[in-house]
Amino acid sequence: MAFSIDSPSSRAGMPTRSLFMVEMLLALVVTRIPYLSVPFKWLESYFHEASHALATLFSGGIVSHIELYPNGAGLCVSQGGWPVLIGFAGYFGAALWGLLIFHLATWARGIRVSFSCLGLVVLLSIVLWGRGLLTVAILLMLALLFLLPLKLSHSPLLTFALRVMALMVMLNALASPTVLLGMPGRGDAAMLAEQTWIPAWIWVGIWLLTSLTMLWLCWRRVDSANQLSTQKV
Repeated sequence: MAFSIDSPSSRAGMPTRSLFMVEMLLALVVTRIPYLSVPFKWLESYFHEASHALATLFSGGIVSHIELYPNGAGLCVSQGGWPVLIGFAGYFGAALWGLLIFHLATWARGIRVSFSCLGLVVLLSIVLWGRGLLTVAILLMLALLFLLPLKLSHSPLLTFALRVMALMVMLNALASPTVLLGMPGRGDAAMLAEQTWIPAWIWVGIWLLTSLTMLWLCWRRVDSANQLSTQKV
């Protein structure tokens, strides 16, 4: 069960099973530490609000701006669109973005191009939707992080950090909806309940199941790659 950030598979972007478990544990611990966890909540909040924004555009609405707050929360101000799709997209989209980032961080040959595209997407969202000094500063740091693989695409430490970041996004997407259970009449789940007559707790359950599925898919990717590597030896 030995593990190393600098193992051959990790240098290729794919962690060993044991290293993946270490990454998962680290992500879980960091997301539970007060204050230290806030910057990583901003990541999940950005992807949450960006998913609201994309759902708004896809359903014919208009996005005014995105705001991120010091406590890690966020807001997408928009008009029009299909409320059910927009409301559902936030937590679902954040978990999906986390899965995408994890997959890209384990794709050695495509890491530079893929993360460059993500960095450009974040920069574009600053131009289109960024409002407020804090929001712009957070998004600039996120864009810089995504553009680092242009210079450090073969750094085991960078790919390790990107994988942990992706897991933290998914873990925050898993934990955040549970807060809505203690906020009757508020939040995305309450809005969806009003729109569909489906109770808010069912929507929360769907989001939890979605995030757990994304985490399981990350494990399956690692497990399958390690099995294939073992067969080749």
